[in-house]
Amino acid sequence: MPVHALPFSFYPLPWCLVPLPETIPVRYTEEEAEYLSVRPVVRQTFRLQELIDMVLSVTGKDLARIQHILRTGTVVFHFYRYRWQGFEADAAELAAALASFPDDDPARAFRAEECTAALLESGGQPPRHSVELSREAAARKRWFRSRSFWDSLLALSQARAPVYQGYSYLRRADLYQQAVSAEQIAALAGEAARLAPRELRAGLRQLPEMSRIVFICPRRAA
Repeated sequence: MPVHALPFSFYPLPWCLVPLPETIPVRYTEEEAEYLSVRPVVRQTFRLQELIDMVLSVTGKDLARIQHILRTGTVVFHFYRYRWQGFEADAAELAAALASFPDDDPARAFRAEECTAALLESGGQPPRHSVELSREAAARKRWFRSRSFWDSLLALSQARAPVYQGYSYLRRADLYQQAVSAEQIAALAGEAARLAPRELRAGLRQLPEMSRIVFICPRRAA
């Protein structure tokens, strides 16, 4: 019996791609390292942009990594394990979806008034020690003090502008890094003892271990 070639339309075509789904059923539970989780599973439907937004917080704008996570159908975010039916994401279509999210902007000038938090970090990557201070907490003045500890942090940025580090999708903010010398850290530790509110002082005891400050400046919507 002769074998006939299939009509053209029956062959799988590389350009016949399934569009990205508009909504994705997701289930998630608390991540419990080394143990079988007995936590309840929560089910929720995500819009595509919501799922991409969460994945971006883990990967940044790395298209290949995002494709891999969407394909495998799992990601850990904020101590929760999220799972969904994995799907292939066409690079061009995914790139178009990613275009709606912010990009790094190295030309963006540091503006102290836009910063809402600061990370004090030790050396190493990731840092061995890290203390996060919100502007709200660090800007509170102790009685009979004309300055706050937040003022002391920002004073370091006036002598030399912090260097742009990148955009954080997790924090929805631009990050600016400032290296600090041992002398500056010693002075900052003295300022912490004099100016920092009581609830911050325990964390600030690690100041001698720190070598840089990362200022967190949320990006305003255009």
